[in-house]
Amino acid sequence: MTGTQSWSLQKAIFAALTTDAALLAQLGGPNIHDRVPADAQLPYITLGDGTWSDWSTGTEVGAVHDLRLHVWVRDGGRRVVRDIADAVHACLNDQALTLELGVLINLRFQDARILTDPDGETWHGVLSYRAVTDAARHLQ
Repeated sequence: MTGTQSWSLQKAIFAALTTDAALLAQLGGPNIHDRVPADAQLPYITLGDGTWSDWSTGTEVGAVHDLRLHVWVRDGGRRVVRDIADAVHACLNDQALTLELGVLINLRFQDARILTDPDGETWHGVLSYRAVTDAARHLQ
């Protein structure tokens, strides 16, 4: 069940990001990808790796999800990565996203890193979030 909840959470996050006007303005359009197309233009965001684990109790079926979003920028460097990270934060942190399966209990920012890509031209931001979902509440 936790894998299905994780997919439902990813779809809700993708929907929130691709409909946020402030974020889309910073990216120059809906440049948010699960798999980056060959013709993708920077800046863009990719949905990164994540983990999930069982959070179930005797009465509730749930999962804890640790997920990462990646910000890729060439022009503007760290400042642009931070600006995009702020827009993502406003869009996701503690927001009540609607899931197809289950209920999102919380979605909270954990940490961020900014790295210089090995090509020496691209900046890479890694944003980590933690979410808790509850499948049983959806079924009631």
